[in-house]
Amino acid sequence: MTILDRYIVRQFVSTFFFGLLAFLLIFLIIDMMEKLDDFIDANVPVITIIQYYLWFTPEILKLMTPIAMLLASLFVTGRLSSQNELAAIKSSGVSLYRVLLPFLIVSFLVSSASVYFSGWVVPFANQKKFAIERAHLHRSGGSFSRYNIYFQEGRTRLVSMNFYDSQAQTASTVSIQEFADTNLTVLVRRYDARQMTWLEGGAGPGDSLREGWVLVQGALRELGTRQEETLSSFDRLPIGMLRITPAEIEKKQRKPDELDYTELKEFIENQQQSGQDVSRWLVDFHSKIAFPFASVIVVLFGVPFGSIRRRSGVAIDFGICVAVTFIYLAFMKTSHVFGYNGDVNPLLTAWLANLVFLTLGIVNLIRVQK
Repeated sequence: MTILDRYIVRQFVSTFFFGLLAFLLIFLIIDMMEKLDDFIDANVPVITIIQYYLWFTPEILKLMTPIAMLLASLFVTGRLSSQNELAAIKSSGVSLYRVLLPFLIVSFLVSSASVYFSGWVVPFANQKKFAIERAHLHRSGGSFSRYNIYFQEGRTRLVSMNFYDSQAQTASTVSIQEFADTNLTVLVRRYDARQMTWLEGGAGPGDSLREGWVLVQGALRELGTRQEETLSSFDRLPIGMLRITPAEIEKKQRKPDELDYTELKEFIENQQQSGQDVSRWLVDFHSKIAFPFASVIVVLFGVPFGSIRRRSGVAIDFGICVAVTFIYLAFMKTSHVFGYNGDVNPLLTAWLANLVFLTLGIVNLIRVQK
């Protein structure tokens, strides 16, 4: 690494962290002003509010990183240009492409780190944040409980629960329907129970089940090959064929923002095995990798704009680049809609905004005087 590279990297990194901190504080202050009344009305303790915003910080950092990267690349290049340092660098035979190299290396390293940050750190923090919202602000689906849960377990089994308490690991008003493997329109067995409870390490003195679900106070209907119905009741019935666990039920109810990269991948695989449409989940899965690389793309806009000296200064350039950034975000969200509907391949949907704006950034770089 040359002296010039170290000089640019030092200026770029320091400006990036300053901009990221500034955007973080602005975002936190605005959000706090918006939610403060809700916290006061709910009598939320101060320590809980502090915890809420500590857990909210990673999500803000993820969103603000590309904008801070744009700000840093634009201001550092603009300062080099306004102080005639860029002209001196070019006169010594160093092209703008070579000046751009340390910017790209730093932005690529930041993007690579952001993949891990967005894939594992942010979902963990979001779980904590949403838990506080559920407990104190009554958002995101109620306090540690869920109403009207429906899911497919395996290829031939449908499960519905009127209410599920994750703390007690108990469901109420449960219905389990099993269909014929050869014809998924033929119902062969149905369980209806007032309650279903998860037991750890043994289902009781009289049960052979070591771990699993137990139906309490219900009825079993079995239909024979000639649609002959047999009805029987039970007080307690171990339901070992139901392989889903309480942790998986909770995971199914989480938002994509609460699932880390591995959990989301496993969830998608389970949904695919159940025959579900996973287009929406696949778009979110691939976006966890695609979005962090926006930091590389915005540098291709920031450096060329900042390298041109204008009488208006960098204010106009910064406004244009910020507009490009928000157009990028709007384009990304819009393209995701087509991926969610299954009209466009999920992988292409997640990377489409990056590909389009990478092309525009390269065109912008080529048009600037080297």
